[in-house]
Amino acid sequence: MTLIRPVIEHMSIGVSDFARSVAFYDAVLAPLGLVRVASFDEPEGSACWGPGGEKPSPEGTPGAAPFWIQHRADTVVAPAGCHFCFMAPDRRAVQAFHAAGLGTGGRDEGAPGLRPHYGEGYYAAFLSDPDGWKIEALTYTGA
Repeated sequence: MTLIRPVIEHMSIGVSDFARSVAFYDAVLAPLGLVRVASFDEPEGSACWGPGGEKPSPEGTPGAAPFWIQHRADTVVAPAGCHFCFMAPDRRAVQAFHAAGLGTGGRDEGAPGLRPHYGEGYYAAFLSDPDGWKIEALTYTGA
């Protein structure tokens, strides 16, 4: 297997209700093996997720905390056509991601299943988070 160097160190999205979004992302990212690795009480509040035991850079490994949220006082409007896809270890994780999202304020945008029109073995689920950000969990595994 070829090691791919990540091209994005981290990304951040704005959220309208910080506590609600932290609970949502804690729930949907846990089945994918990602945990909240830092939270900051800066004026607007931010949090990030990555593999357990990691810290965001520069204290931690660059790229190890790639997904961030930050509270925004103004209205949050997720842009049309934008979505984020998270890798899942297997199909059960994709299913758990979807169920967790529905249970914590997300909206169904596509139940877990094969998407052969995207490629062989493409198994994914799609959600909108409470602010309307489109997210996906994907695996290519057969199990």
